[in-house]
Amino acid sequence: MSSSERIEVSIEPGTWDPMDEAIVSLDPIGFHSEEEPYKDRIDSYQGKTGLTEAVQTGIGQLNGVPIALGVMDFQFMGGSLGSIVGEKITRLIEYATNRFLSLIIVCASGGGGGMHVRRKFELDENG
Repeated sequence: MSSSERIEVSIEPGTWDPMDEAIVSLDPIGFHSEEEPYKDRIDSYQGKTGLTEAVQTGIGQLNGVPIALGVMDFQFMGGSLGSIVGEKITRLIEYATNRFLSLIIVCASGGGGGMHVRRKFELDENG
């Protein structure tokens, strides 16, 4: 199931308000894998999925209650947790915290990258 499909079945119609859509991955260090340049891989996945990144974040309503929702998409580089995905999730958590909103994050990652976000949240929460 794509992130867009998950949002559609999770949020009441007409209430989805996406956040941080303009934030996109760059390649400031010119990273090259053995297959192809990183920027080319990003461009390819953007074309295939119609997404700019491996996570969609935003605000919507669930049973009439406003919630913050982050949904990762495995179809975009296996849900890889790059710097932009981490930034978008962090901003969503901060937004929800500052407004006392319930927060739901749907993880669809192919690796342990989600542990970084969970660990950061634990550190922030526990000092």
